[in-house]
Amino acid sequence: MRSTSESEAAGSAPAPPGAASAWRDPAVWIATCGGIGRAGFAPGTLGAAAGVALSVAAGAAAAWLAARFPSAGSAATTVVESLLVGGLCLVGVPICSRAAALLGRGKDPGAIVFDELAAMAGTLLVVPPAARSAAVLAVGFALFRLFDIWKPFPCRRLERLPGGLGVMADDWAAAAYAAAVLTLARQQGWL
Repeated sequence: MRSTSESEAAGSAPAPPGAASAWRDPAVWIATCGGIGRAGFAPGTLGAAAGVALSVAAGAAAAWLAARFPSAGSAATTVVESLLVGGLCLVGVPICSRAAALLGRGKDPGAIVFDELAAMAGTLLVVPPAARSAAVLAVGFALFRLFDIWKPFPCRRLERLPGGLGVMADDWAAAAYAAAVLTLARQQGWL
């Protein structure tokens, strides 16, 4: 995605003529996470915070579904949650493509925060839902935002991909970095 200062500048840039009606489009509403992206302050951080809530909800939903099918084993929770989050990541590509085109504020408008929401939830897939303590959630959130803003290789290169794929892919890479560090921290007993 973009750095915090770029996000805030892009999110507050004046809209081109006709863009006011874009806010009523379902793709824009979804891509801005119901308007969270319109916040005047740190929309990417707010989108990532919504991703933490999504992760908790997806983990609970996956555990509920897995409990209904106990013969599937303990891996069922991970599989179900991975499918939910992976599905969100995939549908985010066309949604973010359409929203970016409608908003007309560049390739990756700061108001689009669906990428942070989905990628943040992806970061936490490495932690079983039952082990997602407040400390784990906070560290996962901080790591994701660090890598999303810092954009180590190949994050910055991935954001150059066309349309919604570029909007989403750099956040997927940031989530992968954050998940790797989170896994290491848990393995070392730091969390």
